[in-house]
Amino acid sequence: MSHDPRGHAIGRHAAQALARLALVAVLALGAGAWGQAASIPAPTLSSATGAQLDYRIGPLDKLNITVFQVKDLTIEKMQVDASGQILLPLIGAVTAQGKTTSELSAEIASRLGAHYLQDPQVSVVVEEAVSQKVSVEGAVNQAGVFEMKGRTSLLEAVARAQGTSKDANPHKVTIVRKVDGQPRAATFDLVAISAGRARDPEIFGNDVVLVDSSRAKVLWRGIIAALPALVVFAYL
Repeated sequence: MSHDPRGHAIGRHAAQALARLALVAVLALGAGAWGQAASIPAPTLSSATGAQLDYRIGPLDKLNITVFQVKDLTIEKMQVDASGQILLPLIGAVTAQGKTTSELSAEIASRLGAHYLQDPQVSVVVEEAVSQKVSVEGAVNQAGVFEMKGRTSLLEAVARAQGTSKDANPHKVTIVRKVDGQPRAATFDLVAISAGRARDPEIFGNDVVLVDSSRAKVLWRGIIAALPALVVFAYL
């Protein structure tokens, strides 16, 4: 009997999609998302800059670089190039990719202090985090992982997935987020948000947005029961 390689490929992609949905469902159900009040903590923030402490700068991010009391060295909205570098006066090319804002600040200050300034004070703030991503899953027209360009709201994230599908339940849209290393979740009402009766929450990098449908919970519970544990955890 011959085997159709296309059938194997389709089966593999389907298993991956089911495993991804199952993993999201585990996070949401484990965090008690269903029926929870519409509030969720933001990721841990730096009190000094408001930036995520763990955020690593990536290509095409835009940075505000301030050298206190040296106006000529202060630059706003400097874009990290595709290779992950920025070009600064006096010190030239500096690798920004992979560094936190505090690490980049320290490197710039060190290089300025070595030859040009005495005890320079440098601040780096991420103005636009292009390299952050959000996952949108469930009852949407085009589920997937999308790049975030600047501040993004829940409505905007769902719009990136081409909106909710015809079997969606827009009254139950869950955001799953890691806060202090632990998954947290909250459910929001897109109808109320669109009508201006509820706030449109901000989405942060690595959030998962899960749009419910009338049969979604039953489907996900069935997926979890049917898939071997090793398949689910393979997509962590």
